Amino acid sequence: MSGTTKHAVVIGGGIMGGDIATVFATHGWTVHVMSPSAKTRDALPARIAAGLSKLGAPASHAAAVHCYPELKSIPWQNVGIVVEAATEDLPLKQKLFAEVEVLARPDIPLVSNTSNFPIGDIAKGLKHPQRVAGLHFFMPAHLVPLVEVVSSSLTDAKVAEALVQLLKDLNKAPIWVKKDVPGFVGNRLQHAMMREALYLVADGVTDAEGIDTAVRYGFGFRFIACGPMMQKEMSGWDTNYLVGAALYPHLHTEQAPPAFLKAMVDKGRTGMKARAGMWDWDDEKIKKEKGRIERALQAGFAILRADNN
Repeated sequence: MSGTTKHAVVIGGGIMGGDIATVFATHGWTVHVMSPSAKTRDALPARIAAGLSKLGAPASHAAAVHCYPELKSIPWQNVGIVVEAATEDLPLKQKLFAEVEVLARPDIPLVSNTSNFPIGDIAKGLKHPQRVAGLHFFMPAHLVPLVEVVSSSLTDAKVAEALVQLLKDLNKAPIWVKKDVPGFVGNRLQHAMMREALYLVADGVTDAEGIDTAVRYGFGFRFIACGPMMQKEMSGWDTNYLVGAALYPHLHTEQAPPAFLKAMVDKGRTGMKARAGMWDWDDEKIKKEKGRIERALQAGFAILRADNN
């Protein structure tokens, strides 16, 4: 994105959009956030301020984040990138991209934070789909380093490469997803593990707490230091091949989540937002657990950052 000023447009100012705006603001960008919701716009300054504080950025950077109720109100002439982080609704995203294509300069990338829809479908019908890519952040977007840069079959490779470099400049850990496959990379890996985890609970092998302990204090503990591919480089691919050949036939391959999960959802036990999921929650428990998780993420980020210096 050489030749552009450090102005970003973020469409959507909620949980994802607000944290993505924080990422740019932390690094001195001017951020133009569009949300039609007055409630979202009113809540954004506090969210930005809290995020900047957690990232150790100057509080003054919050003054460079501006809110708008509609796209046409944004000063588009200096914008160097557009990040769409609206509701996961494909027709809505297609409508937004069609509007943005008219407003934004023709030389800048237009990206979506979607985790559900193919990037090619979002770009369908645009005059310049080659500049459309995915920029998939993981919650909380300002703390989790990974960002997936997703190319559709129409995305210009130079656009993807420039996005990878931009994310490195923003102190993120980008990967280039070169095929527009469902779930990209991160979610495919997560759901492969989650399927096995849920069926281990369904089969009575262990409970939810046992799953979390096995991951956090077992192989998950190692992942802060090295990923699964590097770990097998150390332990030996011959051993991995033999264990895999013996174990793969016993892993679950069901095409849907287990029945107990559907029953939970049908009862409204959807997690913290419903005050009930695998565990029961109240406001105090939620605040305590979210605080613990954020502290752990920040400590983990500090380890990774030191590892790269």
